[in-house]
Amino acid sequence: MTIPKVQTIGKNGKKEFAVLPYADFLKLQAALDDYGDLRSLREARAAEANAPAISLSEAKRCLLGRSPVRGASRRPRR
Repeated sequence: MTIPKVQTIGKNGKKEFAVLPYADFLKLQAALDDYGDLRSLREARAAEANAPAISLSEAKRCLLGRSPVRGASRRPRR
C-alpha cells in the first residue's frame, strides 16, 4: 500500500508528525489490524503445534455417534 499524500509537520528541524488523508488512514489501520490478527494466529498455531488433534472427518463421525476410526464398530454385529 502506498500513501501518496502525506504531509509532515516539523519541530526544530525534525519531522514530528505525519498528516495523511482519512481514507488512507483507514486503509493503514485495517492493514495493521490484519497484521495483528495474523500474528496472533501464528502464535496460537505454534503453541498448539504438538497438541493432540483429530481430523474433521473424525470429528463428524464422533458427533454422529460413530467410531472415529473408519470401519470400527462400537457394537458387535449379530
